[in-house]
Amino acid sequence: MNSTARRRALVSGASIAGPVIAHWLARHGWAVTVVEKAPTIRDGGYPVDIRGPALDVVRRMGLLERLEAVQVDARQGTFLDADGRTIATVDMSDVVGDVRGRDLEIPRGALAAILHDAIPDGVELIFGDSIAALDDHDGGVNVTFTGGTRRTFDVVIGADGIHSHTRRLAFGPEERFHRHLGWSFAGFSSSNELGLAHESVVWNTPGRMAGLYAPGDGDRVFVILGFSSPSPVAHREPDAQRRLVADTFAGHGWRVPGLIEAMHAADDLFYDSVGQIHMPRWSSGRVALVGDAAYAPSFLSGQGTGIALIGAYVLAHELATRASHVEAFEAYESGLRTFVETNQKVADVSRPFLNPATEEELARRDQTLRDPSSIPSGAAVRGANDSYVLPDYPVPVQ
Repeated sequence: MNSTARRRALVSGASIAGPVIAHWLARHGWAVTVVEKAPTIRDGGYPVDIRGPALDVVRRMGLLERLEAVQVDARQGTFLDADGRTIATVDMSDVVGDVRGRDLEIPRGALAAILHDAIPDGVELIFGDSIAALDDHDGGVNVTFTGGTRRTFDVVIGADGIHSHTRRLAFGPEERFHRHLGWSFAGFSSSNELGLAHESVVWNTPGRMAGLYAPGDGDRVFVILGFSSPSPVAHREPDAQRRLVADTFAGHGWRVPGLIEAMHAADDLFYDSVGQIHMPRWSSGRVALVGDAAYAPSFLSGQGTGIALIGAYVLAHELATRASHVEAFEAYESGLRTFVETNQKVADVSRPFLNPATEEELARRDQTLRDPSSIPSGAAVRGANDSYVLPDYPVPVQ
């Protein structure tokens, strides 16, 4: 914006998109406040992919060297049948669509920490609080925080994930925008009893998937237990989540019983349904959404982190260079919507490959594995990723 007055932005969410917006708006001279309901930056989580234009974002932030130092190297994936017999072992780049030597795979917690470190001095960080109410008017947005504080900002940016509280306050219930993809899952870490290193193992029966992922050669692996569900199964209480997953996988073989035991013992269980967010508009008045809050593609796309980085970069620069928030929000959405929708479609290609729902889907997937060059998910990811070129914006003087 071209005003000499210092503009004020509140960013809700300090995970991925939030720090990127804070970084660039602060460099452009904005007064930025970031509020995060968690007490600190969240550690752990599965490795995430940074490809193509998303890689350009972190490069322009000066973070590429640090991210390269913590990247993981998943070299192969082995697919098993219901009895644990090997169907095929493939190069993971054929499955996830990355290009070795050009794209990065980063532990999510490490990425969040590095992005947090890139937030400039002077940005106000508030942990352990959240937005309780929004009053959007001509002169700004009056924000009431859960802790009782009341303040006014020129714009509010919701970067608080697929279950965004900011979106609910400004746009309405999540059910209006959520598209369930027919799948639910439990994720957790477990001991590396198979001695896996730089690889994944995926076991399937129709409508059931157990995945083990070892990004390095350590003594822990990430586990996903995924299953078909015609509608979102929303249990908030962890014991109920564990019971549901255990009942769903009861009677299955291979190492599934041991994984269920590990799930019961895990202290980092994450449970959710797999879904996307589809919104007719990403902004309303002075409130805009970015990343999963606006257009979650689901982890089946492999592009959630990437489009969050890109969306945050574009939104911050449009706000910094346009004459008004109205123009900025319009440019942000018109420039990115086609790219976002292209990436969301990747999930429809990947789901039958990772979690075949029927005997027929499973047979087709297994046949595809015998010719890795025909794996559809990798080609879909790469095509979606290459469909966008990151814009060049004026670089603010530091």
